[in-house]
Amino acid sequence: MAPRQYELGDVEVEVLKALWECGASTVREVLTYFHERDRRVAYTTVQTLLTRLEQKGYVTGDKSDFAFVYRARLTRNRLMRSRLKALVSQLCDGAAGPLAMQLIRNERFSADEVQELQDLIDHLDTEPKRVR
Repeated sequence: MAPRQYELGDVEVEVLKALWECGASTVREVLTYFHERDRRVAYTTVQTLLTRLEQKGYVTGDKSDFAFVYRARLTRNRLMRSRLKALVSQLCDGAAGPLAMQLIRNERFSADEVQELQDLIDHLDTEPKRVR
């Protein structure tokens, strides 16, 4: 079975990031998240984006209270996994190694991240392969 592709625009991903960072939020709270990052968007734009994400099944809206409260159904890890699989397929013919090596060569990592990478490398041969 092919991995699921999530069709999301950049601004939709930004709305999801707001929900991932802030948790369950109203339209006004997501709008505040954008404004705190110097992203000027209208209330109605955020409302439309949340409605669209709900229609796509990536967000749930709780309408039982005075203000609608939205929660992300799509996790950051699931979206990242999907996007990385698509990138590996598109750029590296399905081989993840070149992408991983490119990231390691060209990005900065904290000491904790370096240790986590080392731990992952140390356990590559000892852990059974995961079936996807």
